[in-house]
Amino acid sequence: MPDAPSSAVSSAASSAVSSAVSETANLTAACPPAATPSGGDGLADDFLVRFWGVRGSIPTPGRSTVRYGGNTPCVEMCCGSQRLVFDGGTGIRLLGQHLIRELPVEGHIFFTHSHWDHIQGFPFFTPAFIRGNTFHIYGKVAPNGASIRERLEDQMLHPNFPVPLRIMGATLVFHDLEPDAQLQLGDRVMIETGMLNHPGEATGYRVTFGGKTVVYATDTEHYPDRLDESLLHLARQADVLILDATYTDEEYWSPTSSKVGWGHSTWQEAVKLARAADVKFLVIFHHDPVHDDDFLDRVGAEVQTCFPHSTMAVEGMVLSLRPEGVQVRL
Repeated sequence: MPDAPSSAVSSAASSAVSSAVSETANLTAACPPAATPSGGDGLADDFLVRFWGVRGSIPTPGRSTVRYGGNTPCVEMCCGSQRLVFDGGTGIRLLGQHLIRELPVEGHIFFTHSHWDHIQGFPFFTPAFIRGNTFHIYGKVAPNGASIRERLEDQMLHPNFPVPLRIMGATLVFHDLEPDAQLQLGDRVMIETGMLNHPGEATGYRVTFGGKTVVYATDTEHYPDRLDESLLHLARQADVLILDATYTDEEYWSPTSSKVGWGHSTWQEAVKLARAADVKFLVIFHHDPVHDDDFLDRVGAEVQTCFPHSTMAVEGMVLSLRPEGVQVRL
């Protein structure tokens, strides 16, 4: 790894932290810390899911995407006192701005894979530059043998980025996941993984806490002649399924611009899978960059008609898993 001038790097890191602190002066925390011990009542039992980035492939800022958001994938889950983050697209920068108010911070960051839209925000995740914070980082070894640490390091090497990963002051603990892994976080959070159908491979995650289950499955493509058995098992009877549904069937099967083999699914296939897996609530995720707010409104209405217990992923949306069902806050 090439060395960067220490004075320049320190100045850049200090500037990034100061800027983030300034920007978060009037923001509330993403997930409140647990107010009672694990196993007690109140916040220690809350299961919250917040969407910081919901767009696929490339960020799409602009007037036509302001309602659903233009940041690439990042989803936070707060399971009582445990903070889990899924993917490090550009949405993770916004999460970092919120977390500045909660220092010191500890969390677990899970990557589905390392295509650009899922890692490009990580170099701008300010809490990772601050000493005293701790992040456990998980990902499956890529088909070429590269670990998740190596892939995150590579995108921060010169000439691609001015500040190398080693400058990050937080304690970063890297974990290589095996296929179909199971791991326990603390006493109450269980995580299962499953392989997804995507070029270069991707990992889906099933999180269970307090008797409730949320599945995060992006990026993945359906099969033309059957449902994906691995994904069905991962999503089985989930309370919430967050699923890649980038296209419509018409786009996917277009005779002039087919999306077959691109590694993403359709909302129609998402509904099929949610029904077959007996999912209680479906979230349509990883919106195509060419789909503006009005287009997504129309898709959302069609999904609602076919699967009423559903919603389109919206940047800033919070799901609260309650005994009576899923509460959605925008």
